[in-house]
Amino acid sequence: MPEPASTPETRASLRRVVTASALGTTVEYYDFTLYATTAALVFDDVFFPDASPLVGTLAAFATYFVGYAARPLGGIIFGHFGDRIGRKNVLITTMLMMGLGTFAIGLLPSYDSIGIAAPLLLVLIRLIQGLGMGGEYGGGVLMALEYSPPSRQGFFTSLVHIGTPAGVLIPVGLVTVLDSTLPAGSYDSWAWRLPFLVSILLVGVGVWIRLHVTESPEFVKMRQDREVQSLPVREVFTRRTRTVVLSVLAKIAESGLFNIYYVVAITYVTTELDLPKGPVLLAVLIACAVECLTLPVFGALSDRIGRRKVYVAGALFQAVLALPFFLLIETGEFWAYTLGMTLGLGIGHGAMYGAQGALFSNLYPVNVRYTGLSVTQQIGATLGGGLSPLIGTALLSVGDGHWSWLIAYCVGVAVVSGLAATRLRQGEAYAAPEAVTAERRPGSTGTPGSAGNPETPGNPERTQVS
Repeated sequence: MPEPASTPETRASLRRVVTASALGTTVEYYDFTLYATTAALVFDDVFFPDASPLVGTLAAFATYFVGYAARPLGGIIFGHFGDRIGRKNVLITTMLMMGLGTFAIGLLPSYDSIGIAAPLLLVLIRLIQGLGMGGEYGGGVLMALEYSPPSRQGFFTSLVHIGTPAGVLIPVGLVTVLDSTLPAGSYDSWAWRLPFLVSILLVGVGVWIRLHVTESPEFVKMRQDREVQSLPVREVFTRRTRTVVLSVLAKIAESGLFNIYYVVAITYVTTELDLPKGPVLLAVLIACAVECLTLPVFGALSDRIGRRKVYVAGALFQAVLALPFFLLIETGEFWAYTLGMTLGLGIGHGAMYGAQGALFSNLYPVNVRYTGLSVTQQIGATLGGGLSPLIGTALLSVGDGHWSWLIAYCVGVAVVSGLAATRLRQGEAYAAPEAVTAERRPGSTGTPGSAGNPETPGNPERTQVS
């Protein structure tokens, strides 16, 4: 299909949308990175002081997982409204839920001050944040995708994904500066709160920009064509079950290994090797800065050679990297931290994440796309990124502090995700269905776009809109 004509007005709208979406992703990962980093370094003493260091870290990561566990429900709730009433207003709501929750954690009293109420309040905040985050990603990526020309969807959605390493870079940078410049013990006792409080500035800028963004043109056209679904989640789970399962499996390694590279690695260096946190945090900063540059490269590459090829290559690279990564980390040397983190985040994760936005978004038609992408993203992220710090820390404990069991986990999820991604043919070019090879079920005679094959772009059940 022909691409829409590019005008100064459409280019300006695309820039605003990509900026707003990238800021939303930055706020999302700022919170999750800041929480994960602080959980690895401080939260065992602040909220779980009666436990041993490793058990306290496990408890802190359990509250980290609570935020992830709420994300699928948030994805379904906000995906429903995003597909029914529009992307823009939902995205303003989700950003406020995420950002205000992060700010609130910075004000939360410690266990020593209010007892068991402290970790309970922490869990409640994480639940609220998780609901908001569940709806954030899908809408942000879709706004960029639905404003982009079809031949450049990989590139523009990868720009939104820069918010992920940026959302790691900013809080880890703040933690590193505070820990290295303040008097000894200051960060652990009170200064850890400052990055949580500073997050309100990002939220303010993000909300202001989103208030000036117009609704997605594809969504507007869908409403004009009276194709709104009455219950998008039913369409996604009943008619596109295979797509959901495969995309969730494909997501697990991208999200899970990202957290292995920096959350579990930081925990291993500081608790098992008993080495200073500064060098490994600086290595994470360098790796994230590199990934900010490599993401659009892989996104553009996915537009040229195919999204699945880039995604699967990233998964296989990480399977091969697993053993060398931990050998490098075990040296305790800064150069080795930096090399391992840069290969893992900048190359392996960068390839998967750079291609992911366009690949997963195009699995679903416009009228259920917000819900479908949110379900894929949030269930996959929960099973991958949400569980990997718990699994990683538990495997370190089982291995008496050694990383040998972690190798099997890293290789296993990378291979599973890579194999699942090879089956996501619909994700290559939903905007140009003539280029898509039909994935037929046994006994089906459906073709792309036909109602006979609900796993391909078609005419799902419609509800008339007044």
